[in-house]
Amino acid sequence: MSTQGFVFIVLGSLFAFLSVAAGAFGAHALKSILDPGMLIVYETAAKYQMYHALALFVVAWQMTRLPTSRVSLAGWLFCLGIILFSGSLYIVAGTGLKGFGAVTPLGGVAFLTGWAILGWTACRQKAAS
Repeated sequence: MSTQGFVFIVLGSLFAFLSVAAGAFGAHALKSILDPGMLIVYETAAKYQMYHALALFVVAWQMTRLPTSRVSLAGWLFCLGIILFSGSLYIVAGTGLKGFGAVTPLGGVAFLTGWAILGWTACRQKAAS
């Protein structure tokens, strides 16, 4: 396994761990504190964090098959998306500072770009073989 593949497995594990912890915290500690709308925002952050933590495992696996910088870029975009998308939603839900919501679409674009690069790279590899 490459060093980058190892890094994505470690980051995926860390982000998944934190997603489970955040979800449990939201379900138990925040349920009685946050209004229902903000609780949904918080749960969305945890959900998308988990989806993309798992995507990092896909990236690590793809790196064993397609060890290109594009696959690595997809992984880093997923990490950036988790930080921007989920992070901004955690801040909005926890503080009520809705201005941080302006960052959320940037994280969404990072997610979308990561998925597009991952799919495009696989298609190019298939066409070349």
